[in-house]
Amino acid sequence: MNRILILEDDQTLGKSLVKYLKKANYQIDWARDGEEALDFTYNNRYALYLFDINVPLINGIDLLGDLRNAEDFTPTIIISALVDIESVTKGFMAGADDYLKKPFDPEELLIHIKAKTGELKQQLHFRKFEIDIQKNEIFKNNKLLQLGEVQKRLLISLIQHYPNPVTKETLLELLEKPTDLALRVNINKLKKQLGLKIKSIRNIGYQID
Repeated sequence: MNRILILEDDQTLGKSLVKYLKKANYQIDWARDGEEALDFTYNNRYALYLFDINVPLINGIDLLGDLRNAEDFTPTIIISALVDIESVTKGFMAGADDYLKKPFDPEELLIHIKAKTGELKQQLHFRKFEIDIQKNEIFKNNKLLQLGEVQKRLLISLIQHYPNPVTKETLLELLEKPTDLALRVNINKLKKQLGLKIKSIRNIGYQID
């Protein structure tokens, strides 16, 4: 099942999302207000909900809360221009699985969608990189890269979390001998070998820039 319900009242953005995601082989239902979205959920099953917050009739957070209370646990990504901590917190407390801040790149959205629907378990596509999880192979511009196992694990984790940072604790678990120095060394190897901009986020971890 690859059907997605979009709740978005901005006509320009809504049309753009529908067009882009249909090209990515998803079936799309588009609701312009919360009540219409609720009606869609009564009549269909979805792989994912993509909800804006500030929409007419029922806002995205209240709708999500009602769905969760009705034991609808469909993976949900909140997309919103509201970037304050209170709004983000409310989104997650209502039951959101992810929160993407507007404006966002369509490719970035696609990565989040695939992560939440399980499609990233076998294949990752990010910028010039393609990763076959099953075969444990990483390609850049269709060329197979010769990376160590630790670097592969680190790269996959950084891509799966993009554009969010990955905590240092999470990355350390991917190392054979987890130390802060070993993590820095491996991150620097990735940066040099792949030409990726990976920045350190103080007191948090690392993030692809």
